[in-house]
Amino acid sequence: MALLFLGFSAGLPFLLVFSTLNARLADVGVETATIGFFSWLGITYSIKVFWAPVVDRVKLPILDRLLGKRRSWILLAQAGIATGLYLMAHVDATAAPEMMAFCGLLVAFSSATQDVAIDAYRIEIAEERLQAALAATYIFGYRLALLVAGAGALYLAEFWSWQVSYEVMALLVGVGMATVLIVREPTVNHFAAAQDIAEKIEHEAGKRTHLNPRLARFIGWFYAAVAGPFLDFFRRYKELAILILVMVAVYRISDIAMGVMANPFYLDFMGFSKTQVADVTKIFGFFMTIAGSLVGGVLVVRYGVRKILLTGAIMTAATNLLFVVLAQYPPNISTLALVVSADNLSGGIANVALIAWLSSMTSAAFTATQYALFSSLMTLPGKFIGGFSGIVVAGFGYGEFFLVAGLMGIPAILLAWFMIRKGERLDALAPRNEEVDGEPSRSGQAQA
Repeated sequence: MALLFLGFSAGLPFLLVFSTLNARLADVGVETATIGFFSWLGITYSIKVFWAPVVDRVKLPILDRLLGKRRSWILLAQAGIATGLYLMAHVDATAAPEMMAFCGLLVAFSSATQDVAIDAYRIEIAEERLQAALAATYIFGYRLALLVAGAGALYLAEFWSWQVSYEVMALLVGVGMATVLIVREPTVNHFAAAQDIAEKIEHEAGKRTHLNPRLARFIGWFYAAVAGPFLDFFRRYKELAILILVMVAVYRISDIAMGVMANPFYLDFMGFSKTQVADVTKIFGFFMTIAGSLVGGVLVVRYGVRKILLTGAIMTAATNLLFVVLAQYPPNISTLALVVSADNLSGGIANVALIAWLSSMTSAAFTATQYALFSSLMTLPGKFIGGFSGIVVAGFGYGEFFLVAGLMGIPAILLAWFMIRKGERLDALAPRNEEVDGEPSRSGQAQA
């Protein structure tokens, strides 16, 4: 139950600084080029790995004594989210776009920080055999929050105002805050391995180079928190490491870049009402995404992750081309539902395949950190390129923009095909094939 409500708290802010905010900006008459630049707020989620070690290691004054390390960081982040959303409710985006961007940045930064702290809480609160159940409950709560922050926010804006909509969203942050105050703090530290590495490096640095103890301690901390996961990955995958990282970086470019202009396209260009957009893209789309995720999970088990990775890449690029067709005809709610269905189904399949693939490549000693690095890399390029989407739309039109977005999926298709060709080599290098003292490693047992 705790992870259900914490998942809701994690998912609530995301759309409010992304697609829902884009819909609000389009609705009040902000230029499309400016809307595109607002999508850069989402980059915050992609670079959270840079301050994740701070959240993991630093104790907050007063709050840490009252709540413990994990809950104190979650509560602080939630306070930042609620404050930012309340300020966004009262900012005129047309008169003060810079202030709106600043408030959105506060929400995005606080939300990304909350994600880091909740992930740590989830890992530490229960034993390994319960982690799958906790993750599933967390994802369900997250999806419910996306429904509330997507369709719910649009409904409130349609029948009342954007100010009321964002005030209600700020109030709903209280669900997560109440959860933090009720649940218990984890008692088991699952980062002992990384701490052992830090202490070993600290000892070696001080012994061999006679460094100042504080500097030696920092070197040990930096290696365990930052350098270690990188070095482990490159040593493991050798000549394939760079191509794997490029694959991670480009796989979702087409999907993310297209998503920036989706709501302005529905509202501004096609002329659908906010309630129609909420009904089709948020509520109906919610269930289609869940269906795509379920189908993707079954397909991965049946055919293997790399084949479905290629299938997802092809489907994602192809569904973007459906939006090109949609832009050529008068608005029709049934056609919109058909295109959104295809888009969400393909997105669900592709996302499940990508997550499964990334999870299979993480090392047991650096599982959380390496996955954070992967998740940051897989969204950063798409969000950066998406910032220029408004310029493309303003200069050429929506049809041309969706065509370009579809073509941006070609590198992911080619690389996914290449990964299939190198399947045996990747399997040989995977963490599950490691052996320690003649026995399969912990990561190997988990993969089995």
